[in-house]
Formats: sequence, C-alpha cells, structure tokens
Amino acid sequence: MAEPNHSHPFVVVRDGGPGLDRLVRPVVAIGNFDGVHRGHRSVIGMAMERAQAAHRPAAVLTFEPHPRTFFSPDEPSFHLTSEAAKLRLLAATGLDGAILLTFNAALASLSAEEFVESILVDRLAISGAVIGFNFHFGKARRGTPDFLVAQGAHHGFSVDVVPPFQHQGRRVSSGAVRDALAAGHITEATELLGFPYFVTAQVEHGDKRGRTLGYPTANLRLGADCGLKHGIYAVRVGVSGTRYDGVASFGRRPTFDNGAVLLEVFLFDFAGDLYGAALDVAFIGWIRPEMKFDSPEDLIRRMDQDASQARHLLSRAPDAFPPLGNPG
Repeated sequence: MAEPNHSHPFVVVRDGGPGLDRLVRPVVAIGNFDGVHRGHRSVIGMAMERAQAAHRPAAVLTFEPHPRTFFSPDEPSFHLTSEAAKLRLLAATGLDGAILLTFNAALASLSAEEFVESILVDRLAISGAVIGFNFHFGKARRGTPDFLVAQGAHHGFSVDVVPPFQHQGRRVSSGAVRDALAAGHITEATELLGFPYFVTAQVEHGDKRGRTLGYPTANLRLGADCGLKHGIYAVRVGVSGTRYDGVASFGRRPTFDNGAVLLEVFLFDFAGDLYGAALDVAFIGWIRPEMKFDSPEDLIRRMDQDASQARHLLSRAPDAFPPLGNPG
C-alpha cells in the first residue's frame, strides 16, 4: 500500500453533503469494508496507487447502514466495525477521505445503470473506481465487476478489479473474521484483519462486585449484534491517548447473576476513575471460556491465573493495537 499522506486532513462526505469539493475527480474504492481487513486494504491500496499516478484524491465510497441491515432489520448481524470505527480505520490508511452513502429504499431501488450515472458520474464525477472481485451493486445486485468495467469505458473512468486476497492459502473475508471471533480464535482473526479486533464503548456504572474481588472492572455494554465468543481475553485498552494492558471477561457472569451480556475490563497498573470514558478495547489473546465457580474464592484464584496468563500473552505482542486515525 502507498505510504499514508498525513499532510492533509481526512474528509468525510455524507451523501451530497459538504466536503466533496475537496475530493475533485476522485479515484474511489467501492465496498462495504466491514472490518477494513487485509482484503479491503488491498482494494484501498490499489485506489491510492491509481490516484497517486493520476494526481487525483483517493477515497472510499461506502454504505451505512450495511445493506444487510437494511434488507433484514430484524436479524441481528455481527458487524465487525461500527460506522465510527470504520472511519477511524480508514483515516489511518492515508486515504484522502470517505464518501458515505445512506443505504435506504431510494438507494436500494437504483438499477446498476442508475447507480453509475446518478452517483458515480453525476454526483461524484469519479476519475476511477477500484472494486473487489466479488463486488455487486444496484437493484437485485445486477451490477457485476464486468458491468462496471464496461460502464467505465462508456463514461470515461478507469476501473480496476482486485483479485481475492489470500492469507496462507485462504481467502480473507469479513465472514471468515466473524467466524474466527465467534469461535474465540483471536490469533486467526488478528491475522485476517491485519490488526487486533477492537470495540469502543463508554464505561458504565456496574454493581461494583469486582472491587470486592480485588479486580475493579470497567463495564462496557456492547451491541446486541456482537458475536464475539463469551470468555476471558487478554486485552489492550486505549483511553485518552494512553494504552494499558489488561484482562477482560465478556459474557453473563454465571457465578453470580447470569445477567445481561457485559464486557468487564480490568486494567493492569491503573488507578483512577473511568466512568463515562470511551475505551478502545483490542482483543489480543484468548484465555478460556466463561465458567461457573463454586465460590468467590475459587473465582479469585482463577482470576489471578487469568491475569498472569494475560500478562504473558501481552508481553509477546508488545505493539499490537489497531491503526486508528482521526476522521475529519
């Protein structure tokens, strides 16, 4: 991938909103980019190379909410990145910006030809498009890569179709990352993403039980669609520009209440009040499944082992953290 250009701010354009004047005749990488994994970044890298050669800005054209959410609103879909997380990952790539289209009934009803003419040509005036080999668009997903190549030739913009990105002989996809996380295979998920999977949430008041156990935790409520396997993890936490190592439990606390799903994070070597703070929690290693213990003493003994194991896993991953930029 081209070297990031940090001499300009990353611009975010929502639908036809302001900022498009800073992305004149852009080369756009088009896709959903859930997770911004290594396959996505190969598409983004190609767009940046094309843009650099043509002295044009490079941007991502993406859709929020995810089309799957629009078409199946009652089915919880495990999305790897929220809109905010996706933009922070994209801002770190060196792209000039991101164009977010609201995926609604109007957009869903556009034919492939209408999408090209009304969005790519008339609204964005793109000079080039870069897509993955399996990207489809337009009503009934009739817009194929071959169709976009032909449309580019007709309208005068370049089109590059990027082949599948393979890691150790396996195609990298958002689905493969979701499957790895659902199984607790954190190392595999990290290899597919190219960085640790992370979540961002605000610290809530809990029942303060962790203090009595000697492990005061920051309690975070994740979206109901989070498909991460319940269990104990080695984590690295970013808060207000500082990083801390820690251990976290994700699940329902079967020893106590079997209640609502929470992410409970214990930061090593930290003293202070985190209530209301936004934490970036990166999952570095899997330790064990959630278990029910016969007594608080048994739980504390196991938590001591968990913390020791987490420190060991983190000592072997000193720089592991997702690359997060600041979207404008």
